[in-house]
Amino acid sequence: MNKTIKANPFDTTILNNGVGSRELRDQLLKATETLISSLQSSEHPYSGKAPEEVESEIRQLVSFREDQTSFSDVVDDLNKTVIDNSLFISNEKSIAHLHCPPLIPAVVGELLIGAMNQSLDSWDQSPSATFMDQEMIQWLTSQFGYSEASDGVFTSGGTQSNYMSVLLARDDYCKKQWDHDVKQSGLPAQFNRMRILCSESAHFTVKKSAAQLGLGENAVITVQTDENHRMSLSHLRSKIAGMKSEGLFPFLIVGTCGTTDFGSIDPIQELAVIAKEENIWLHIDAAFGGALILSHSHREKLNGIHQANSITVDFHKLFYQPISCGAFLLKNGMHFNLMNHVADYLNPEEDRDEGILNLVSKSTQTTRRFDSLKLYLSLKTIGTNLFARLIDSTFELATDVADYLSEQNDFEVLTKEPELNTVVFRYVSDQEINQVNRNIQQELYHSYAAIAKTTIDGKNYLKFTMLNPRTTLKDVINIVDRIRVLGEKWRKHV
Repeated sequence: MNKTIKANPFDTTILNNGVGSRELRDQLLKATETLISSLQSSEHPYSGKAPEEVESEIRQLVSFREDQTSFSDVVDDLNKTVIDNSLFISNEKSIAHLHCPPLIPAVVGELLIGAMNQSLDSWDQSPSATFMDQEMIQWLTSQFGYSEASDGVFTSGGTQSNYMSVLLARDDYCKKQWDHDVKQSGLPAQFNRMRILCSESAHFTVKKSAAQLGLGENAVITVQTDENHRMSLSHLRSKIAGMKSEGLFPFLIVGTCGTTDFGSIDPIQELAVIAKEENIWLHIDAAFGGALILSHSHREKLNGIHQANSITVDFHKLFYQPISCGAFLLKNGMHFNLMNHVADYLNPEEDRDEGILNLVSKSTQTTRRFDSLKLYLSLKTIGTNLFARLIDSTFELATDVADYLSEQNDFEVLTKEPELNTVVFRYVSDQEINQVNRNIQQELYHSYAAIAKTTIDGKNYLKFTMLNPRTTLKDVINIVDRIRVLGEKWRKHV
């Protein structure tokens, strides 16, 4: 008796080698290419609507029906709402935040990551990806001057990496100081006297991590910065001495390599000396400046970083990777034992005894993406030499822009000698200068260029963050000319 073999209705929904799946995949890839081309055709970074209009359009878009919708119709709706109202980060005039234009190999890597869908918690879910992740970590630790005893893990970015530094430094101190196991017993009785030191320009995630880990934001003591917005060593020593005299326990110093506003780099080598003398964990938040390890002309600014107990580095900034992609590097890999938890279905003791590598043992995440693949593809395809030129060109541009702005009578420049590639400045008018600069930034975003705004000592400033190596001095001068026109306009209206 012959039976009619019915087609599997799921063949056109899940990636497989069937004809239906291949046809749909090809259709989707072609449509995606069209969407990307549409985004790249924009003349300005943002050509979309006002916030309330975008919100209204998206609200209408997010509704679903029981029957299928042709992908072409979905793409049309997406193009009119999401794509048309998105920021084109690769535009030469998009110079606002630490938000980089992604490299082409990395974008392809994102597609592969999604298609492979490896979960980097246990080896059996990510056989080759586990080893790729680990080898990329070993390459990174060697670049930062760490020894073979070091280790690390890919993270979602600086927030997670900084969190891990506070977590491990806290637990290591409690173990050494009071033989107290925080993982098993919770915080010790003395926890409210534990202190973290960082500069007043350090990233907010230091305080956020302290709060989440039960120490409280008040456990973070900020150290004054010098005229270049770098941590003051004399004030740091004074703070540590004062804490000890008060019966407090300083257990972590966080140095910053690339502050968000000024790109300033704390004196790493000197911080390492102080941390060693005081037996304090040193963490370097190099989320921004960590890419200097590939620089030809600025790598020496990282001198001494190998002495840090841990390092944060982001790849979705100056490594030009799609969001999100970062790493937490650890000088002594054994410190990961402070946070390891065993789950019999993921990382049983038997696996460890047999040498099976389960990366969940050193991550605050369980399910984790194969993000090291896109970094690998970028480095392998482009090469470290061109990578260095990409990075260094943005530093050169920042210097040229700072020099140009300093020559203009109607601008005040705070970063006359940029350490990385940010320039903080403001248009100077004779009245309501704060409101004028805020209005300039907002109107410019909707008409010509994406630049950032920030507040320094209660004053509103504008900021260029030049991560795009295709941005030229001419591009920036054209933006400055627009700022001047808008400044004159708003000066008359406020």
